[in-house]
Amino acid sequence: MVGTAIEWYDYFLYAAAAGMIFKDVYFGPLGPAAGTLVAFLSVGLSFIFRPIGAVLAGHFGDRWGRRKVLMITLILMGGATTLIGILPTYATIGAAAPILLIVLRIIQGISAGGEWGGAVLMAVEHAPVHRRGIMGAAPQIGVPAGLLLSSGVLAVMSYVAPGEAFTQWGWRVPFLLSFLLIIVGFYIRHGVEESPVFEEIAARQENVKMPLVQLFRRHGVLVLLLALVFAGNGAAGYMTTGGFIQNYATDPAGSIGLERGAVLNAVTLSAASWLICTLCAGLVSDFIGRRNTYIIGFLVQIAGICALFPLVNTRSIGMLTLGLVFLSIGLGFTYGQQSALYAELFPASVRFSGVSVTYAIGAILGGAFAPTIAQALLQNTGTTGAITIYLVIMSVIALAAVLLLRDRKGIPLGPEHEKLQRLSPVRGIGTTDYTKITMD
Repeated sequence: MVGTAIEWYDYFLYAAAAGMIFKDVYFGPLGPAAGTLVAFLSVGLSFIFRPIGAVLAGHFGDRWGRRKVLMITLILMGGATTLIGILPTYATIGAAAPILLIVLRIIQGISAGGEWGGAVLMAVEHAPVHRRGIMGAAPQIGVPAGLLLSSGVLAVMSYVAPGEAFTQWGWRVPFLLSFLLIIVGFYIRHGVEESPVFEEIAARQENVKMPLVQLFRRHGVLVLLLALVFAGNGAAGYMTTGGFIQNYATDPAGSIGLERGAVLNAVTLSAASWLICTLCAGLVSDFIGRRNTYIIGFLVQIAGICALFPLVNTRSIGMLTLGLVFLSIGLGFTYGQQSALYAELFPASVRFSGVSVTYAIGAILGGAFAPTIAQALLQNTGTTGAITIYLVIMSVIALAAVLLLRDRKGIPLGPEHEKLQRLSPVRGIGTTDYTKITMD
């Protein structure tokens, strides 16, 4: 949880700063509208490189182990974030500034692509069978914790360095703090033992030489469905984690024009709500199953999406906070059980590749360009209604994908059960009787 929180603190910090700061100090010469769009594009650009990180991490994670990969991703992410904190602006070094910023964002994307899969498997493969949901929620909690931490630090700095001071130097402090977080995360991860499932795979000398090839050859449909499941969560979630709401609500040229610190406080509170609901979803899924929890979660998420912009558009910070908190309930219940779901649907030999690549593809389909799409819809229509329709459609597609999956709660995860794990978890493909899978 701590390691993942540090990784996503770095990742979300960039997204929030893109909408509030980078659009001016790095992309300002493009003009207000184009600068904002390009800033959000730079957020989404990193998602294109997440599959590279997922492929590399999946390949070496299935062959070398989960722990080593997690150490590397932590250093890559933290190092890139720290360098952003000292990067000169366009006014200082010209076009080289946005180019270097984008390069560092790409490094963040590669790191994020490899981070989640390793963290998930370390949690779920260590967990008792009947507690995979709640323990698998630990790395999931790290994501809203990263948002809470990044929004909280930015909110503090907006008061420490108000107004122009925040634009000049205040925004850099949260990025520089990442260096200290790297040390903390490295110390924690260094003390974690390797996944018992991977140790068993290594002992049996059953490592797959080309796990990615095997993954798409045998589980291509599953990868697509699970990617769509995550895309539905990601598109809605990236309204805040991608910085769109922060920019929309604080833009002085817009119709809302709320104070920056108050909006960041609202996002921080919603992140806390998201964290709690994520934990609850993992716990609930241990009792009613991953699939049923997802169904409930997407229904609540759709309701939250429909309420979000009408509440934000009241120009009341209280209503904005209510809208974000309501949405975060659905986000939590379509996210907390994801670790256990993914781990239980892929065979042990290709599990790291499966969860990492699927997560990365889902991030591209959902969160990658959601802020950019939302901004483009806003500029072209002049209202937020089109954004609501877009997010609802993504959620409905994700719900449909969930309905096509079988629940495999309690399936053995070790390599000795590889034959059972390879049976199709997709409804309509295969005629497997999963009622014989128990929690024993």
